[in-house]
Amino acid sequence: MDRGCRELGSIDALYHLGNAHERGKGIKEDGEKGAEFYAKAAMQGHAGSRYNLGCYEGVKGNHDRAARHHLITAKMGYEASVQIIKKVFVRGDATKEQYAEALRGYQDSVEEMKSHDRDEVKAILSRAKTSCLARM
Repeated sequence: MDRGCRELGSIDALYHLGNAHERGKGIKEDGEKGAEFYAKAAMQGHAGSRYNLGCYEGVKGNHDRAARHHLITAKMGYEASVQIIKKVFVRGDATKEQYAEALRGYQDSVEEMKSHDRDEVKAILSRAKTSCLARM
């Protein structure tokens, strides 16, 4: 299964393999192997893998690496990443600048999603209106 998923190049498969290895689901638990799969998927843009990689690095005490991963996922719209960076900032393991950057990135991402959704709804309504008028 391992080789087949990697050969297919599915980032979702890499994410699930990371979970399986990290948590020992159906295979021997191996956090490092799980992190390798998360890293491969994260490099291809998989937000969940990037988030889990940040959590993994944080647990291992690699706070700077963890913060970098969580900054990226905050900018991808992961509110949990903002909360994690806030928590480690309060604890003294992240800077005020990192927390501010995560918060700004998250807010920008949410606003962008709202704008995109608004534009998509307008386009759908416009098509529906045109379709309705054509039937009259």
